[in-house]
Amino acid sequence: MVVLVSLMVGITDALSMPSFQSIVPSIVEHEQIPTGITLNSTQFNLSRILGPAVAGILMSTVGAEGAYAVNVLSYVPFIMVALWILPHGRRPAVPDPLHEHHFDSRIFLAGLREITADPVLRNALLTVLTTGLLCVPLITFCPILVKHAFQGDISHFSLIVGAFGAGGLVSALALLTVDPRRDRRPISSGFAIAMGALVVLSAIAPWFWILPVLFVLAGMAMTASNTSANALLQLVAPERIRGQTVGLFMLAMRGGVSIGGLLTGVTISLMGVSEALLLNGILAIVAHLYLRKAWMMAPSATFKPPPYDPPK
Repeated sequence: MVVLVSLMVGITDALSMPSFQSIVPSIVEHEQIPTGITLNSTQFNLSRILGPAVAGILMSTVGAEGAYAVNVLSYVPFIMVALWILPHGRRPAVPDPLHEHHFDSRIFLAGLREITADPVLRNALLTVLTTGLLCVPLITFCPILVKHAFQGDISHFSLIVGAFGAGGLVSALALLTVDPRRDRRPISSGFAIAMGALVVLSAIAPWFWILPVLFVLAGMAMTASNTSANALLQLVAPERIRGQTVGLFMLAMRGGVSIGGLLTGVTISLMGVSEALLLNGILAIVAHLYLRKAWMMAPSATFKPPPYDPPK
């Protein structure tokens, strides 16, 4: 039942998240896209802090079933707002050929080729994919790490999740101060490498009290890397393929997490949680260093670093 519910959540996320991400460029000015995406990341990371706290209170008072029921009810305001902002006018009688909704494989493949041919877009997606594949398993298998390596319980796990969310929130707020014209590639790549190093440090940490600090830093690194890559993709991608680019971003992020969790689960069963995460971290550092070199040096037909005047 858990696997089935997870599958349903994955399907709905795959259908909805690219649309949510694509809304940002349509409601802000082009040069403000990075700021809009960062604000979106801020509310996401805030939920990572408040969610475990609220869930802990509910589970201790009304039980797990009650916590799920409250979670279901929390979607009602969101659905009402979604229905409110949907357009209610009648569709034009004559269909617009530029906005037909049928699937055309030629358009899809042409957009895919255009995205993968551009080294800036391609390496941004590969950076997000590598992070999801090798670094996010640190979060996925955090309960096992806490339980087996430090003999912790649910309170320790909640502390770790809250620390990760707090780091992500701080990072998102810090990104709001970055000039929107600044090239996001060094930020995304540098913090991706830092995330790999934090996975290594978490795997070899000798005491539990070090983990909350490392997870705060991990939340900062992953948010800075993925948010910067997302902002770069939506800022650089032509409007005609922006939705497809965002879809590939979500595929790289969520797909990397899924495949990485599966593979890391296998290695954990073979060598232990600390050893498996240590291997992941080392591979992540090597892969991100290689991607950084390719990303920063490869020419691009669509990307020209915008002028940036450092603050005086």
